[in-house]
Amino acid sequence: MKIVNRDQLPDLAAALAAQGYRVVAPVRDGEVLRLREWAPGRTIETAGVPVNSAKDFLLPRCEVIGRYSLDGNAFTTEEVRAEAPKTVLLGVRPCDAAGVAALDTVFNWEYRDAFYNARRAATTVVTLACAAADEECFCTSVGGGPDSAAGADAVLRPAEGGARFILEPVTAKGEALVAAAGAALAEGQATADPPASVPVRFDAGAVTEWLGSNFESPLWRQVSLACLGCGACAHVCPACHCFDIQDEAARREGVRLRNWDSCGLGLFTLHAGGHNPRPDQAARWRQRVMHKLRYFVDRFGRLACSGCGRCARLCPAGMSLQEVCRRVDEASKAVTG
Repeated sequence: MKIVNRDQLPDLAAALAAQGYRVVAPVRDGEVLRLREWAPGRTIETAGVPVNSAKDFLLPRCEVIGRYSLDGNAFTTEEVRAEAPKTVLLGVRPCDAAGVAALDTVFNWEYRDAFYNARRAATTVVTLACAAADEECFCTSVGGGPDSAAGADAVLRPAEGGARFILEPVTAKGEALVAAAGAALAEGQATADPPASVPVRFDAGAVTEWLGSNFESPLWRQVSLACLGCGACAHVCPACHCFDIQDEAARREGVRLRNWDSCGLGLFTLHAGGHNPRPDQAARWRQRVMHKLRYFVDRFGRLACSGCGRCARLCPAGMSLQEVCRRVDEASKAVTG
C-alpha cells in the first residue's frame, strides 16, 4: 500500500515535477481555492472544492487551432499542433473525473478532436476522495459518488482523519505515476476514512423522462426569472463543452480561435438575420437543463452533469441546477401519483 502524509503532498508534487510532470493541484489563490499549476512553496489543499474544474487543462478557454497568411493572391495555411505537456491533475474531485469522461465522449463523437485528445493522452487524473460535502453536492443523484474511481487513473483516499492518504492506482497511467513518485510514497498500512455522506436528492431517471414531454412547461419561466445570462455556470462546469470558432486577422495574416461559449448567453443562437430561436433566459435555461439531462442521454446514454455543485456555489443570482431537478422530480411524481 502506498502512503503519503498530508504535509508531504508538496514533496509528492516535487517528485513528480522532477520526473517531467506539470503538476496541477488545488491551491489557495488569495481567498479562493483554485486548480492551478503547482510551484514549490505552494500548499496543496485537501478540503473544499476548487472554483474551477479539470476542464480548464483539457479544453482551454481560448486556443489557436489554425493560422493563415496572404501574400498577393497566395493564400497559405499553417497546421497548428496542440500544446500537450505531460500533466498530472493531482487531487481533483471525483466529480471532476466524471466531467472528464463526458468530455471524452463529446470530443470523440463524430471525429477525434486532435487538440483535446493530445492533451487528454498526456494527462493523468488523480482524484481525491471526498471526506466532506455540502448541500450543493449531488454526485450520488447523477450516478457518481464521493469516493468513486470512475474516470480516475489513481485515487487518493484520506486515512486517519485526513492526516494521511492512500494512493491507489487504477490504470496503467496511475501505475506509471506511482513509479515516478518513487521515495515520495511510503510503503505501509492504513484504513481509509469513510467517504462523505451525499444523499440522493432527486431521481435522475424521472427527471430525464419528464423532460421528454414537457418542453413547453410553465416551469421554465418560473425557474429562470433570476438568471442573468452571465454564463458562469457553464464556465465552471466540468462537463460543459460548447465553443465558438472565430477568425482574428490583420491585413496579411490571421488565426482561427476556438473559444468557450455557453447556451446561456444571448448571442449563442442569434442568427445573422437577427432571429434568435432562444429569445429569452427561460428558453436558454431550459436548453441547459435539457442538454444535460435529456439530449445528452438520448445521444450518448449518459448524463452531462457530475453533481459537483459549482454552478450553484458560484451563481451570482443563487440559481441551482439541483433545485430545478428536484422540482422536476416532484412534478413527475405528481403526474404519476
